[in-house]
Amino acid sequence: HERAILDATQNADVATQSVGAKKLKELRRQRNRLADSGAIAFKIESEPEDIASGLEAFLRLEAAGWKGQSGTALAKNSGDTAFIREAVSRLSGNGSLKIMTLARGDAIVAVGLVLRHLRRGYFFKIAYDEDAAKSSPGVQLTLDMTRQFCSDSAIDDADSIAVAEHPMIDHIWRDRLAIADLLVPAQPGQFPLRVFASLIAARHALRETAKRI
Repeated sequence: HERAILDATQNADVATQSVGAKKLKELRRQRNRLADSGAIAFKIESEPEDIASGLEAFLRLEAAGWKGQSGTALAKNSGDTAFIREAVSRLSGNGSLKIMTLARGDAIVAVGLVLRHLRRGYFFKIAYDEDAAKSSPGVQLTLDMTRQFCSDSAIDDADSIAVAEHPMIDHIWRDRLAIADLLVPAQPGQFPLRVFASLIAARHALRETAKRI
């Protein structure tokens, strides 16, 4: 399958224009509406205490949204919570992870966790205030992150790590990265690989059916 990837070597204005003039105009209107109750600020957290605070904001926003309702939010599992806190602490210490936030006044309305390796960024996770969904805080943050990636000379591209045909990121990042499943038998005498390939194909088909429903 193919998933969205950003060519970060292009001009930031060119990258964001791929959204379309009409959609950008609507997003600017929504951003102005979001600012009605407080100034909007995009920030890359760099200090350890700010990074820790940004992660806690992410956990709160994710748990308050649909992932929390479905029980898949990281904060809903103590092991997942402990893991992400330790991972963020270690990775941010050597510059391999950045936390980017979008705030309205004193309240953070969207948080993105971004991994970095060599000259590639990875849009690892995002959470946003679903009470402000009419103003698209997640999309607003993604556009700010897109501009940041394009202004960073140390980054060539950014992988969305999203599913194919993602309803949000596919309309912002127009380039595609081809992804394939590689099946390697660990021991002789196991089921033929075609059986596992059939199971994976069936899983993809079920996911697509569920999405359509």
